[in-house]
Amino acid sequence: MNKEQLINIIQRKKSFLCVGLDTDLNKIPPHLLSCDDPIFEFNKAIIDATLPYTIAYKPNLAFYETLGWKGLLSLDKTMDYLRKKSQEVFVIADAKRGDIGNTSTQYALSFFNREQQNLNFDAVTVAPYMGEDSVKPFLGFEDKWVILLALTSNKGANDFQLLSSNGKRLFEHVLEISQTWADDHKMMYVVGATQAQMLTNIRKIVPNHFLLIPGVGAQGGNLDDVVKYGFNKDCGLIINSSRGIIYADKTENFAEAAATEAQKIQKQMATYL
Repeated sequence: MNKEQLINIIQRKKSFLCVGLDTDLNKIPPHLLSCDDPIFEFNKAIIDATLPYTIAYKPNLAFYETLGWKGLLSLDKTMDYLRKKSQEVFVIADAKRGDIGNTSTQYALSFFNREQQNLNFDAVTVAPYMGEDSVKPFLGFEDKWVILLALTSNKGANDFQLLSSNGKRLFEHVLEISQTWADDHKMMYVVGATQAQMLTNIRKIVPNHFLLIPGVGAQGGNLDDVVKYGFNKDCGLIINSSRGIIYADKTENFAEAAATEAQKIQKQMATYL
């Protein structure tokens, strides 16, 4: 999916919501545990219920990898179902990869290589700490995206991301230097929702890039603040909500509850658009 297609979907659906598929066997409704593949059955129901209100899904690979090959099979089935369900959905691998060039090349192929019938995500989150040669292999695929970690909302973000060097904080160096690797048609950035006040300065550095904003909802981020400081002429935001939507209910009505929560956010987003 290229940038123009993504913008068109946002405008058509009046939404910039991303549903995080952080599917945990310990949190899904108990009645699903008797299914052959509880993870996939949960994801399938969530997708069916929320698709009218969202433009993106973001499986967090840790929740699948922890289950070994069975978890990866659930992820593969989820991706296959998403692609068959709708071509108008942006799918992000929340993987936070980042390694030396040869290893990054293999990671990129596993997420993006259509010819080998791999997972075929639209985007993958990448850690920038090892620099350009660890990121470049992900940028060599047409209409595929790198979402670079810039400023996260966890407590440990203060350990490194806000350190100053030559009058700029580390995350500001990441934003500036990474723009020499790819433009706003290939690169996005992760900015935590609880860092909303920082968005004014971030928009000065990356005015045209899309920002993936996790942390709205259960993690305490405020949608009004994120839009106030981070919106641009194309919207420029993908707002992720995971727990607040997918675990809104643990009964057999879990999918309907997820749809209700997603619709609430979509209606609010429509007013901004």
